Amino acid sequence: MIAMTTLEQLSQITRGLYKTVAEEFASLSLVDLNYKPAPDSWSMLECLEHLNRYSRYYNPALAKAIAQNSAGSYVQSITYSWLGKKSLEMVRPQNMKKHKTVKHMNPNNSQLTRATIEEFLQQQQELLQLIHDAGKVNLNRKAVPVEFFKLLKLRTGETLEFVVAHQERHVQQALRVKQQLTSQAAA
Repeated sequence: MIAMTTLEQLSQITRGLYKTVAEEFASLSLVDLNYKPAPDSWSMLECLEHLNRYSRYYNPALAKAIAQNSAGSYVQSITYSWLGKKSLEMVRPQNMKKHKTVKHMNPNNSQLTRATIEEFLQQQQELLQLIHDAGKVNLNRKAVPVEFFKLLKLRTGETLEFVVAHQERHVQQALRVKQQLTSQAAA
């Protein structure tokens, strides 16, 4: 059996996230999508809006990094910087520790509609294209400024992995909110 490359894995995960959001949330009412288990927790739509806000920054930043790196040599395996390792460790879905979100990325108490889901799905399509395009570049070139501190840069490959892991984390969070809503309705 041939092992999947990291980019193939990221692509597979991204397709899975697209499918999960389309199937799990699309049929819910707007009231249900905005259900919050507690006042300071996020609704399903707020989880997705948080990801949309990150994608609005990282998708264009990755597109630029990939375009500027397309003449370079292709390096398939990803090596990690200290910042990349730390960033990934923070957002991995297995890390259940809560982290404070920077204010402009925090959607708490936003007025959200189904457009949030539509934007998320569109952003996933863009991300799939970026992952595909990254198959032609050096994944270890530091090229993507960190959203909250642009003087720091992540490598292209670790940024793609960060974005996908971050999305996994918050889609799982949205699924937990849905489960709480379902449990509450059944009680």
